[in-house]
Formats: sequence, structure tokens, C-alpha cells
Amino acid sequence: MLDVKLIGIIAGGLSVLALGFVSCATGPDLQTYFPPNGEARLVGNDTCEDCHLQQSEWFDQSPHGTMHPLQVQNDPDTDPIDLEVSCESCHGPGSLHAMASGVPSKNTIRNPADQPEICLNCHLDIQNQMNMPHHHRVVEGRLGCVDCHDPHGKDIFRANGTSLSLGRDQSCAQCHQEQTQNFVFEHEALREGCVSCHSPHGSIHPKLLTERDANLCLKCHAQMQLDDGDLRIGAVSHRFYLSQGTCWSAGCHTAVHGSNVNARLLY
Repeated sequence: MLDVKLIGIIAGGLSVLALGFVSCATGPDLQTYFPPNGEARLVGNDTCEDCHLQQSEWFDQSPHGTMHPLQVQNDPDTDPIDLEVSCESCHGPGSLHAMASGVPSKNTIRNPADQPEICLNCHLDIQNQMNMPHHHRVVEGRLGCVDCHDPHGKDIFRANGTSLSLGRDQSCAQCHQEQTQNFVFEHEALREGCVSCHSPHGSIHPKLLTERDANLCLKCHAQMQLDDGDLRIGAVSHRFYLSQGTCWSAGCHTAVHGSNVNARLLY
């Protein structure tokens, strides 16, 4: 008669083999998803699309999806491979994340929504602007790039969930509702968009303005120098007013985005 302890060992071994057969029959190639060194490997867009249908719907037509290929070092012992800009270009190799599907898996993938440095690694010009004295608080963690941009969609200049028909400024309007509302007396500059006066990522000037003085307004509001030395903008002499400061700080046009009470853009 077989020893009870030996029977237990045999039964345990058969259980392990059975689990192994089930895993091989129904699961992915474990060597692909869990290489011997425990690091994640590239799995390709098709694997990501199985779960992330919304993000992948327009990606091929998005600015990110139509970029030139990148060279990726998937294994230190092999030559780099040419990789089309894909999910894993920004989120990192996805094998561990794919295997963790259905369970908390945040730590198995990179998320630019929480890690703006991932975006800034490529967008170096924006990184420089974020280091200016006045900037949106992205690097401080108060905002994320995806709060204003849709990295997966055809129009990257809109925030996630906003309609394409609303235009680029809708991203600004999500936070700056007072400045982007409809006014009885509108400032026509708003038709040109917020970026006609503001540098959205960062500026050396307060309020993210592209310029700090009245020259910002005079780009649109042409001034006329008369023979008698008078300086007119429209039909009004501005020779004295312009010496008092900017168009808004001098108290002349304080409601620069629009007014509901005064055609001269006053509150």
C-alpha cells in the first residue's frame, strides 16, 4: 500500500500539472507576457485595443498616430526595432498590464494623465514654457495634459469629452467660464481665440499674456499719428491714456473679455 505522504505528493503534483494545462490552453504565452527577468515587453496596439476601444477608435488618424516611427530597444541583447508611434510609445511596454486585466493594474503601466513628464519628454518646447514664471500648474500636479488635450483623438487641441464643434477654446472654457461666456458687448478678439492674447503653457508675463504692455492691444487696434502730434485709436484721442499704463490697468477697458453693461468694455 502506498504511503499516505507519498499519495499527497503525487496528488499535489497532478494538480499543478492540471493547472498548467489549463493555463496553456486558455491563456497567452507566458514567456511573452512575463519574460524571465520580470520586465514588461511590447505587445502591440491590437492587444491594447481589446479593452481600450474608445481610446483606439480614432488613434490612427490622430496627430500622435500619424507620427514617424520611433526606434525602441525592447531587449538589451538585440538591435533596436522601428516602432510606429503607438499606445506603448507613451504608456510603456504593456505585457504586465495586459495580464492584470480585470484587477487593479495601475502600477503595471505608465499613465501620462498622472505623469506629465512623459509628454514633456517629447514636447521639449512645452517643457521650457512650463518652466517660465507664469504657467499652468501642470508640473506641480494641479493639472494634467489631458485636462486640455485629447491625445488619442483626431483633434488634440480639445479636452476629453468635449464636442469637436465647440472648437479649441472649449478647453479653456472648462475652467475659465467667466471669461468665455457670452457678453452683451463682446470683445471681438475672443473670436480669434484665447491664444491670440495668451500663451497657454507658460509666459514671462502675468496672466499668461503674450506681451505685457499696450502693444498687445495695438496689434489689432491700429493707432493713427496725426500731424498735430495727437494719437488716435478709432475716433478717440489716446495720447494721454496710453501714457497711464496698459489699456486695462489704466482703468479704461477693465472688462477685457467682454462686458454686459458698457460698450467700452467696462464692468
